[in-house]
Amino acid sequence: MKKILFVPIALCFMAGFHAAKAEVRLAGIFADNMVLQREQPVKIWGRADRNELVTVLFNGRKHRTRADRDGAWSVVLEPMPAGGPYVLEAKGKGNAVRCGNVLVGEVWLCSGQSNMEWPVSYSMNAIEETVAADYPEIRALNVKRNGSFTPLDDLSAEWTVCTPETAGDFSAVAYFYARELHRELGVPVGIINSSWGGTDIETWTSAASYEHLPERVRIPYAPELVARLHRNDGAGPDELDLYSERKSDDAGMAGKWYREETDDSTWERMQVPQEWGDTPLAGTDGLVWFRFAFDLPASAAAAPAELHLGRIDDVDITWVNGVEVGRTNSPSLNRVYHVPANLLKAGRNVVAVRVEDVIGPGGFTGHSGELFLAAGGASPVRVPLAGLWRYNPSVVNEHYRHVDLGPNSVYSLLYNGMIHPLKDFRIRGAIWYQGENNAGRAYGYRTLFPNLIRDWRGQWGYEFPFYWVQLASFMERDDVPSDSPWAELREAQTLTLSLPQTGQAVITDIGDAQDIHPKNKQEVGRRLALVALNKTYGRSGTLCSGPTFRSMEKRGDRLVLTFGLCGAQWKVADKYGYIRGFAVAGADRRFFWAKAELEGDRIVVWSDRVKDPVAVRYAWGNNPDANLFNDAGLPAVPFRTDGWKGVTE
Repeated sequence: MKKILFVPIALCFMAGFHAAKAEVRLAGIFADNMVLQREQPVKIWGRADRNELVTVLFNGRKHRTRADRDGAWSVVLEPMPAGGPYVLEAKGKGNAVRCGNVLVGEVWLCSGQSNMEWPVSYSMNAIEETVAADYPEIRALNVKRNGSFTPLDDLSAEWTVCTPETAGDFSAVAYFYARELHRELGVPVGIINSSWGGTDIETWTSAASYEHLPERVRIPYAPELVARLHRNDGAGPDELDLYSERKSDDAGMAGKWYREETDDSTWERMQVPQEWGDTPLAGTDGLVWFRFAFDLPASAAAAPAELHLGRIDDVDITWVNGVEVGRTNSPSLNRVYHVPANLLKAGRNVVAVRVEDVIGPGGFTGHSGELFLAAGGASPVRVPLAGLWRYNPSVVNEHYRHVDLGPNSVYSLLYNGMIHPLKDFRIRGAIWYQGENNAGRAYGYRTLFPNLIRDWRGQWGYEFPFYWVQLASFMERDDVPSDSPWAELREAQTLTLSLPQTGQAVITDIGDAQDIHPKNKQEVGRRLALVALNKTYGRSGTLCSGPTFRSMEKRGDRLVLTFGLCGAQWKVADKYGYIRGFAVAGADRRFFWAKAELEGDRIVVWSDRVKDPVAVRYAWGNNPDANLFNDAGLPAVPFRTDGWKGVTE
């Protein structure tokens, strides 16, 4: 299995990075295989000894500077055209550091929650896509998950060249976006994936920016955590940080509790699967080890097998007979691990699972029938694994003065740890896929989202393009027109188009009622790329938006709607030409499904149940049944004309 989605927050306390005395160092983001932004001045920075003379060499150019009294230095490279590969070198009096295979091209920051984090390996046609992912001029940097109470100045980075062996771990939306740009522009593309599943927009916003927001949109976070955001007294880690540190010193790993011969006879027993809410582990966060022994007949031994464990909340590492067979970092994914040949044996075998619960109930959350071993061989067997397992807590919150800390515990944690270290690195722009976590507070997103965009642009010091994905359709369809928090969130996203250099990809047609992570990330990336090609790269002939509502006029018992079509033509996705997705209401604010028909480039809507309509909505629902497109295949943008109070105001 690939490593994806959810790992515990590491609440770092350090606010900078340091170099050994008399050694020149580049900031962590500068590494082999990176991409630097073309046609813009590019800052290069790092650390050295106080007042040390530093020489930076790149693409035949030389820059010299001196480190300041704190050891910080920087130079700015002149704008360059796309090209490479080059070597970036920083030299001091005692050493030199080099980054090889560096390209100059387009660099995009890609951020948000799980739909941005979702990897190629879990997307539609994953095998075909990874096999075909031979694009050596596409490079990806996956920023490690990290929350911090103070803004960090550095991070550890590894840029990866896109190959069939590596592309599976790339953010799918970012990769398919980069692929389209690379094909169309013919230049290298770098994607910086700084995302974390299940996160609020507040945690991606800087503290200073968030604290200036109106009180009505702010969350009442725990005062002690807010106070920690402002603590700059230089004190060392307190017990909250110590808990995170101790998890990296797991006694189970040190004692090799995954070995087959580990004595677990004194461990407690628990029925598996089940959540921890009704067990002695209720309220437990941290690391808990589980072990289960089973017998296997000789006929099935030595052959490869598949280990099925269902879902585990939140993170697991799994071993069979002392050998790691897989790990998964998401509570929503079924664990299916390949057990190689000759690892299983006749007689007793042992499965060991280290479960890490970050927040919430924890535990094995699947069904009993989902836990089994399917062993091959001459006589295939299926061994049930549900039952009494041995368990032993290793590092858990009860051992420390610890409160539940996750990426959403207080505002700005992920901005501090995963965005602030990037703010001096030149980018062309940003793409964003987030909002699911804020749907319950959708009206506030009208303020929070444009605030984040202005915040980030202020941190970088220039107004870069910012494009986003509107929420996909999800959940069951409404039998009758209803208020919808997801529709309100989409509306807030559309309203944010009032900011300059913004754009959105509408994907209400490619969601999944049963899955908050729709697998067709190819089309998501393509539609985002259409926006960039049109708005950033000057390809005005590239359609990048579906029909957009402009105005409404009343004609008796009917409403006549005008749209912006950008020179395109209407397309109705119905073989009989029936238009779906409209609802109208009278002054009583009761909405009913409406009939609709094309009238030239306008649409006329009405309902026999509303004699005096005053408002219309289109695609207004969590999972709307809407079928209007333009002839480029882009869906009409959801809208409402009433502006009446929604469910999240």
